[in-house]
Amino acid sequence: MYWYEEEVRSVESKCAKLGHVADVLFYGSSTIRLWDNLEEDFLPRRVVNLGFGGSTLASCVWFFDRLMNGFAPKALVVYAGDNDLGDGRHPEEILIFFQQLMAKCSLRFGDIPCYFVSLKPSPARWHMAEQFKYTNNLIESEIIRCDTNWRFINLFKGMLDRNGLPFQEMYADDGLHLSTTGYVLWRQLIGDALAEAFPAVV
Repeated sequence: MYWYEEEVRSVESKCAKLGHVADVLFYGSSTIRLWDNLEEDFLPRRVVNLGFGGSTLASCVWFFDRLMNGFAPKALVVYAGDNDLGDGRHPEEILIFFQQLMAKCSLRFGDIPCYFVSLKPSPARWHMAEQFKYTNNLIESEIIRCDTNWRFINLFKGMLDRNGLPFQEMYADDGLHLSTTGYVLWRQLIGDALAEAFPAVV
């Protein structure tokens, strides 16, 4: 995991300056990292962006304790896993990483509300759509089976047009990362989930 070191150190430095104070932590890949208005989008909650570019769910597990050190959040939002598929990992492997993440979160934070955001249907990886759907189903089923403090936020269908294809307007020119329009949808659906299950920070 050494190739993430520069990004992880940058996140650690930012957290030190912020004093490790947060109501909600957002953790995951560059889809989180590139959310420029994240802190403003979820006011009055105190939100901290712990995303690091190119990260996989595997690397999120690997660096979890290191990046979460010092925080005592009231909720956690995670988006990761599509880079794992892009790297050739199987959906079942990603499920194992998610189970490990659940365990680490429970040990460190107890039963705070945790949210896993579904893998998005990006145009650049649409040829892998069935793998994305299967991975989402595995993780959602695991959350339902465990019946704990985790919730699944399904954004996949909301990012498809009437023909069942990805909304191009929701993506940047690379067809992988989100546009401003895409983040507007994410803000709405993630905000709804936080407001419904975690009204203390609304």
